[in-house]
Amino acid sequence: MSGPKLYGLMAEFENPQDLVEATRRAREAGFTRLDAYSPYPIEALTEALDIHDRKLPAVVLGGGILGGLCGYALCYWTTVVNYPLVVGGKPYHSAPAFIVPTFETTILFAAFAAVLGMLGLNGLPMPYHPVFNSPRFALASRDRFFLCIEARDPRFDHDETWAFLTKLGPRVVMDVEE
Repeated sequence: MSGPKLYGLMAEFENPQDLVEATRRAREAGFTRLDAYSPYPIEALTEALDIHDRKLPAVVLGGGILGGLCGYALCYWTTVVNYPLVVGGKPYHSAPAFIVPTFETTILFAAFAAVLGMLGLNGLPMPYHPVFNSPRFALASRDRFFLCIEARDPRFDHDETWAFLTKLGPRVVMDVEE
């Protein structure tokens, strides 16, 4: 029977400036699978983590396009194919009459795509995360700042990463088990 699997290494810092500097240095050293935890938002930390994910706008655009196509197809099918009815001498396929329902389904599908895409891309809902196994991590919601480098990072080597994190001047470096 094997022991617990290693999720990564986590360093604890006392102030946000040290955390931001450590995060920048970790990115410069080539680490790509890392995350930082803070009791409050730090704008410089987002920049240091280099988080520039542009997938959600594409998901919302795709949802909007799909919604527009579905709305127009539904209007077309109901008035031309399923129940053709001449009203006031107008043609069965009257595109101006389809504008409002098409617009509404476009907005509806885009909104659903935004919510579901955000949840999916953020990996939510996530009731459990391995960093919760660290007894000191409870301080992340009070007054401590943490940087975690995941073991699945291509550059991760336990001893080398431990030495690297120690050079950054943290209060403590610890293993995080899954």
